[in-house]
Amino acid sequence: MFKEFTVSTRERVQFINIDNEIFSIISSSGIKRGLCIVYVPHTTAGVTINENADPDVGRDIQMELNKIVPFEDGYMHSEGNSAAHIKSSLVGASETVIIENGSPVMGTWQSLFFCEFDGPRRRRVMVQISGE
Repeated sequence: MFKEFTVSTRERVQFINIDNEIFSIISSSGIKRGLCIVYVPHTTAGVTINENADPDVGRDIQMELNKIVPFEDGYMHSEGNSAAHIKSSLVGASETVIIENGSPVMGTWQSLFFCEFDGPRRRRVMVQISGE
């Protein structure tokens, strides 16, 4: 099963919880045991799984990524968004979630986040579910 949805970002760098969309797609798939792949087809965005209980965790990740890969650093790429490309490569374009008993298997504090590094923009998220 394949589904796609969009995410609209409002900031240059932003983490957006996409649990509701992903969990709804898993539920509607009818798959009881399998895998859910979440893929972001953009070179300046990504997806990650991390803590959602404390919003400071996401802010801390963004802060440290901005320190490691500053927006301005003498990059050669002419579009001016090299930092976003590098952050996207560091975070990654996909995550895989196990499905068991028709539900995603996630840790107590874990959530899925769409990671914007070159916003604001309208972005696509693709979801592929396979199993039985």
